[in-house]
Amino acid sequence: MGELFARLKRLLFKVSPHLEKSLKNADNTTFTLSQDDRVLFLSFCQFLWIQGEPLPLIFDIDDKVYTSQGITSFSLKRLEVIGLIMYEPRGFVKKRLGKHTRLFYAGKPTKIRFSNEINNQLYLGHVLLTNTGKEMAHSLSVQRNQLFYEYVIGKWFSQGLVLSSIQIKSRKYTTKQELPGNR
Repeated sequence: MGELFARLKRLLFKVSPHLEKSLKNADNTTFTLSQDDRVLFLSFCQFLWIQGEPLPLIFDIDDKVYTSQGITSFSLKRLEVIGLIMYEPRGFVKKRLGKHTRLFYAGKPTKIRFSNEINNQLYLGHVLLTNTGKEMAHSLSVQRNQLFYEYVIGKWFSQGLVLSSIQIKSRKYTTKQELPGNR
């Protein structure tokens, strides 16, 4: 069944003859990443935060913070089919976090304080990177997206998390409606 699926992927999604990077996906099928797929993945990577490993934060795939950068349900399906991401409609959660945790965006930290002392959870959105995706993400230089950063901060703030960061612009939020993640 795995071999049949691999053949079907190759037939449905033929890659460009222009070699960009050869990778092995989860079923050990070697494939070549086309230039278009590489550009798509590079755009996707602007939504990665780091906590030991890269974590894509894709909360609402219809939000313009993603769609304006070419990240749509179609493009996510493409990245899933070529083995770079896993998509889950119910979403993913990082569990067993302590009172404080730190995530990095564009190399700079954002500290999160939860209300409980232990066993806290952080909703990560609908996408995780596969091992192949993680490997490739480490090799890319990604451009920072301030609107996305503020969107994530807004989402976390609306969940009641206490945040500390040097990346938030000087504007002070006074109500939840003003936050970028609360549209």
